[in-house]
Amino acid sequence: MVGGAVLSNAFRMAAQNNFDAALLADMDGLIAAAEPDPNGGVMLAEHFLNHKFDRVYSGLYYQIKAGNSGGQISRSLFDKEINPVDETRKGALMWGSAAGPENQRLRVMSRQVDLTPDNSSDANYTFLVAGDMAQVDRQTGEFNETLFWSFLLLGLGLIAAILVQVKVGLLPLRKVSKALAKIRDGEARRLDGNFPTEIAPLATELNSLIQHSEEVVGRARTHVSNLAHFLKTPLSVLAAEADAYEKDSGAGPLADMVKRQVFSMRRQVDHYLSRARAAGSLDVLGNRTQVSSVMDDLARVIARIHASRGVVIDAECDDGIYFRGERQDLEEMLGNLVDNGCKWARARVRVRCHKAGGRLTLTVEDDGPGLSAQQRTQVGERGERLDESVPGTGLGLAIVRDISKLYGGFFALDESSLGGVLARLELPAIL
Repeated sequence: MVGGAVLSNAFRMAAQNNFDAALLADMDGLIAAAEPDPNGGVMLAEHFLNHKFDRVYSGLYYQIKAGNSGGQISRSLFDKEINPVDETRKGALMWGSAAGPENQRLRVMSRQVDLTPDNSSDANYTFLVAGDMAQVDRQTGEFNETLFWSFLLLGLGLIAAILVQVKVGLLPLRKVSKALAKIRDGEARRLDGNFPTEIAPLATELNSLIQHSEEVVGRARTHVSNLAHFLKTPLSVLAAEADAYEKDSGAGPLADMVKRQVFSMRRQVDHYLSRARAAGSLDVLGNRTQVSSVMDDLARVIARIHASRGVVIDAECDDGIYFRGERQDLEEMLGNLVDNGCKWARARVRVRCHKAGGRLTLTVEDDGPGLSAQQRTQVGERGERLDESVPGTGLGLAIVRDISKLYGGFFALDESSLGGVLARLELPAIL
């Protein structure tokens, strides 16, 4: 915009100078054509004059005043007179402006001239030439229009060039973004590819950060597993001693108390080991588990466990559904639900999976006796069991609920259309 204003002003000044030069040429021609009249007037030789002086209101006018004895005007003025205002002197010339015929805006030039060869006469003649500034305005307007469209095209071209430059220049960053998305979705473990010199250090640092995170999580999980196994060994020894002591004819309530406490500690170790393993794998990039694979493996294994009761596990899941997390955690949650359903089912357990948006929903239903609303709330508590006749620790549903919360999921129990209990588990999915 500033450049356009400067160019427009420069062109107007150039057009104004050309216009003034034309007026000066007409003034010189007018003075050259003038000869003093014996009666005090002026005679003009027509061949020196611009023909526009003869056309009425043509936009070019002259006016000659001979002292106080009247004057002479061009035919183009017809019956009008020019009265200059705002005059300034530049050498022998006076420059000003005036209102012309038909409200024309005139540029006026005047000069005093002594027409006698030896300057012996006291009669001075004032020659005045005026031109319509509409010509300058028209030329400036045409130039401004050309300038506007030229600058508009130039601006659009620059914007297009900037967009292309940004798109091409940011391609390496888009490549990094896609690589990170693959890591997040479990399709890759590292930032792979050739990056420009400016981006290569960033890719290297990101790979180092991912590796460091995996190492930290791995060490934490190893420590937790070691601690759990360390505790399991003395617990097994205590349980064995309690069993031996219980077989002794003189055994008292001590053996029973030890066995109960060992059983309770085992449950707690198993529970917190599952939680620690799940918590340690939450923030590891690249975790990706195919749900159908886990579901098929669990259905096959658990069906064998309950084969003596003839329970059929009906499992269906689309191969394109992926859980955003560790396979072991999904096996822990889904395995507990399917096993629990098989324990209470009469003949059938139905397992389904579907995805909506960024969430996947797993449902496990059985055709068992079912539970009331109060019972469904009660069995969700850690270690709470309604029927001791069925094997179990009472921690299965609590583990499912705890691990699902760690992943930002949701777990609930409801009535099943098969007549038993419907367990609904919502977890984050890979888009």
